[in-house]
Amino acid sequence: MNMMYKNGLKVSSAMFEFINNEAIPGTNIDAESFWSQFSETVHNLSPINKALIKKRENIQTKLDEWHKSNKEKDFNKFEYINFLKSIGYLVDEQADFKIETSGVDSEISSIAGPQLVVPVDNARYALNAANARWGSLYDALYGTDVIAGKIGKDWDQTRAEKVIDFVRNFLDEKIPLSKISWKDILKIQIEGNKLAFFSGSDKTHLKNDDQFQGFNGNKDNPSSILLQNNNLHIDILFDPNTTVGKIDKAFISDVVVESALSTIVDNEDSVAAVDAEDKVKCYQNWLGLMKGNLTSTFEKNGKKVIRKLNPDRIYTGKDGKKIYLHGRALLLNRNVGHLMTNPSIILKDGSEIPEGIMDAFVSSLCALHDFKRKKNSRTGSVYIVKPKMHGPEEVAFTNTLFEKVEETLGMKKNSIKVGIMDEERRTTVNLKECIRQVKKRIVFINTGFLDRTGDEMHTSFEAGPMIFKGEMKKSTWLNTYENWNVDIGLKCGFSGKAQIGKGMWAMPDQMANMMEQKIGHPKSGANCAWVPSPTAATLHSLHYHKINVFDEQKKIETRDKAKVEDILEIPKADRPNWSIEDITRELENNAQGILGYVVRWIDQGVGCSKVPDINNVGLMEDRATLRISSQHIANWLHHEICNKEQVMEIMKKMARTVDKQNENDPNYKKMSDDFDKSIAFSAACDLVFKGRVQPSGYTEPLLHQKRLEKKVLN
Repeated sequence: MNMMYKNGLKVSSAMFEFINNEAIPGTNIDAESFWSQFSETVHNLSPINKALIKKRENIQTKLDEWHKSNKEKDFNKFEYINFLKSIGYLVDEQADFKIETSGVDSEISSIAGPQLVVPVDNARYALNAANARWGSLYDALYGTDVIAGKIGKDWDQTRAEKVIDFVRNFLDEKIPLSKISWKDILKIQIEGNKLAFFSGSDKTHLKNDDQFQGFNGNKDNPSSILLQNNNLHIDILFDPNTTVGKIDKAFISDVVVESALSTIVDNEDSVAAVDAEDKVKCYQNWLGLMKGNLTSTFEKNGKKVIRKLNPDRIYTGKDGKKIYLHGRALLLNRNVGHLMTNPSIILKDGSEIPEGIMDAFVSSLCALHDFKRKKNSRTGSVYIVKPKMHGPEEVAFTNTLFEKVEETLGMKKNSIKVGIMDEERRTTVNLKECIRQVKKRIVFINTGFLDRTGDEMHTSFEAGPMIFKGEMKKSTWLNTYENWNVDIGLKCGFSGKAQIGKGMWAMPDQMANMMEQKIGHPKSGANCAWVPSPTAATLHSLHYHKINVFDEQKKIETRDKAKVEDILEIPKADRPNWSIEDITRELENNAQGILGYVVRWIDQGVGCSKVPDINNVGLMEDRATLRISSQHIANWLHHEICNKEQVMEIMKKMARTVDKQNENDPNYKKMSDDFDKSIAFSAACDLVFKGRVQPSGYTEPLLHQKRLEKKVLN
């Protein structure tokens, strides 16, 4: 990298030019003042950042020593909890409080619905996710297995009629008419401030006229009508000239529903950003989203397509006034955590800048452009989701960092909002005190199986061999953790102010299965949950029509609260007597998942993709997959459930399987042609065989090292 000196920093020229020539212009920020304050803050906060990482290591060492010393004794939960308190792992819970966050957009505070996560380094995907605020319910149903039968390339009228029937049933359930069914209507008109529905000589109205919000076209023959249920909008379109409109009795051509209310634009687990070149690309895409001018040009079906952000949607209200509805998802930015550093900027002592500090400054700087436009946040907020924090002290550090960013950029205090990802064990057990540290800027907490289980295993590595991954989902700690997160959020006053989120549905091709299972998320009190695609967001939105999450939250507030001692139930296997076949199957499943993801990360710089599992089921994978799988094998190796030779044989076997699964990818390079020279295979093996000593079991340090090696060769 070409580097230049600025205020005691050595900055890559690509990063310097991006900040000075692209990010700062139009913000009223003085470049010289920015670099001066930025350098001062970075040099003041970096030692604190390093000390927090060192504290993680010290705590982990004490945990390992305790488990080793108590291995021959029966596990005593009371003694264990006292020990955790003695080392500062578990802090005393203080008095109750309510969060005080203000200036929060309605997508966060008062509307419940799906949430997308998208890699920031892919402009096309980022635009698709931002535009997924609205989705065609007809298309989502017709193109997925929610509707039974074959999905062919040619027009299938029978399938289309099944889609229409499905949607009519949904409308009958959630937007009911006074007398007849939606299946019977032939025409819809606006009479005064009401909708009139006609079926032959019969006329009826909505049972609840308040559900009618507005329309387009003229009252006698509207081109669309806008409805609302549980704060979510439904736009019913009419056009007798379309393929679908022709076969519909009422000439309804589509039903467009409000889908992904918010999208997390991700700099972390779903991207492979290891140097200045990568980071600038990420920041440029985020800047384009904040300026509103991001575009992506690509070829589809032989035609050139230019994708850009959708405009707002405009309707005539039933009172005659214009209604303007947001055309895009509210965008949040997931920064990286406290662990990683980046070579884009070098400090006075020769060390790399903590990447999370750089992310906070640059993502907020870019967001200043939206403060003028107010096309993303209408309240003048920038939403930063902060992952991989361990306990209240690290959350307090993030709060300090955000205060310094606000001072440097001249932002109103607490205009940077924060989301806490509850995916580390020390954060889980201290969640209330973590929230307290950011009570004036908190807008989001969530749970996630993969990262949280990875940390569970690493934290208790010396306690014994871990149970099978499939058994984890039935374990005491995990189910308690899911309830605990909601309980704490509600106790701290999140309802109507902030999001309580749940994790990803990883199988984008299994939408029927998702529709059966993912309704459990709004039922659990979560007012947002992650989905893998815009189509999945459209389908998942139906769950939020069926379930009023805020009513569910009121019920949950009366239940018995989850107990921290149940979260601390370590998922180790007592005296395992597993068969060789079961062990091999588990190892193969883990190895295949690791290799299938790592090979694209290292060789192609792809941080998120649909990876076929051992049964050829496509799973949307990001780095969290590696953490759980690599820690699981490393734990079994450590406790001699398997040995290194056995695991290496399985790694090579599954590498050949992954090579076969990717044989149609022209950019793919086989690992099995030469295992010794494959950097991707080497990276996957290191994640397993060096997994025991990785900080918190994270995969980033090894992946970044290997990706940089690969980039040098390229």
